[in-house]
Amino acid sequence: MFLGAHTPKLDDKGRLILPAKFRGQLADGLVLARGQERCIYVFTPETFQQKVSLITTAPLTSKAARDYVRVFLSGASDEEPDKQFRVTIPPALRQYAGLERDLTVIGAGDRAEIWSTPAWEAYYAAQEDAFSSTEEEVIPGLF
Repeated sequence: MFLGAHTPKLDDKGRLILPAKFRGQLADGLVLARGQERCIYVFTPETFQQKVSLITTAPLTSKAARDYVRVFLSGASDEEPDKQFRVTIPPALRQYAGLERDLTVIGAGDRAEIWSTPAWEAYYAAQEDAFSSTEEEVIPGLF
């Protein structure tokens, strides 16, 4: 499970060093994909395969499903960390997420997410207020 928030830097070659807490889960490889809210999702290969199996069960007659599959899978990239646990983020994904030097990598349960730090800070500030004032069940059975 991926938990917490970490602030690695993107180097000049478009690489980041994986947070130490995530290395065990990602040491043998990972899949990067476009995430919603303009971040990058980071999956283990097994979790990514599960997601692909789910989304490809959508009916081919659904335009929304076809569009989602195209955008999600066309930007996906399987990567392997080097000996220093650095991972190269492909240029198209860096551009999609607006990544520059300062990054925030968060744990989101079954995946990690890579955010531009300014984008994460803005997102988090907006969501924190909504989170603390939630009066109804957002996820059934959670609280």
